[in-house]
Amino acid sequence: MKTLFILFTTLVFLSGCATHQSPTGRNQVLLFSSQELEQMGTSSFAQIKKQEKISQDAAINRYVDCVANRITAVLPNSGSPWDVVVFESEQVNAFALPGGHIGVYSGLLNVAENQHQLATVIGHEVAHVLAKHSNEQVSRAQLSGIGMQIADAALGAGGISNKELYMAALGLGAQVGFILPYGREQESEADIMGVELMARAGFDTSQSIALWQNMAKHGGDQGPELLSTHPSHGHRIDDLTKMQQQVMPLYQASKHEVKNSCQFTK
Repeated sequence: MKTLFILFTTLVFLSGCATHQSPTGRNQVLLFSSQELEQMGTSSFAQIKKQEKISQDAAINRYVDCVANRITAVLPNSGSPWDVVVFESEQVNAFALPGGHIGVYSGLLNVAENQHQLATVIGHEVAHVLAKHSNEQVSRAQLSGIGMQIADAALGAGGISNKELYMAALGLGAQVGFILPYGREQESEADIMGVELMARAGFDTSQSIALWQNMAKHGGDQGPELLSTHPSHGHRIDDLTKMQQQVMPLYQASKHEVKNSCQFTK
């Protein structure tokens, strides 16, 4: 009992010392360094590439690369090119991981009908990384795991222990059988940041609304928003509509500077 009390006290102390502010001013508890998160992201991405079928369709790969590269080019300290992989799957999904990795499932292209709508999704996923949401999720998993075997968060020279836990916390629950999804605050934050990224990259921000309208048609009835960790499609569309006045000038200013239009015909 004494040991548990000391452990709990230590974790509370750590959480207090590791409090940061997100890009929108929200408090975050971040227990891991950027280097540790990049290691987790790179390890998880390597595992997914072994598990999933990678698309060999040259046209689709060029198209997704084009959109993703325009998004990542406007990031602060963009540095090395991101690793972009298209997975052949009916999943309507995409993700981004610390360490500079983007995965897009080919099924998303049935819902994201043009380059601007695809940029909405990729911008949103990259925003999760930019806002350190992965670190926040893994930190929460670590703090909530007292007394549970999955709470062992050691980073060893030979790899990461509890890799499946961290893949789930990094937003990859569908690949490992259980889910630690991003919360509504994180999702809304990624929407705000993502639509600004796509505007700076020269993508039409009004298409972000059309994308989520398509998602609503595809996903059907979500049920009440309070029963979900994600904002409802309607809430998301309302928020993005309100943001258009703010981000449209960014799009108007940048669209003329874009030299490579990303086109794909099915």
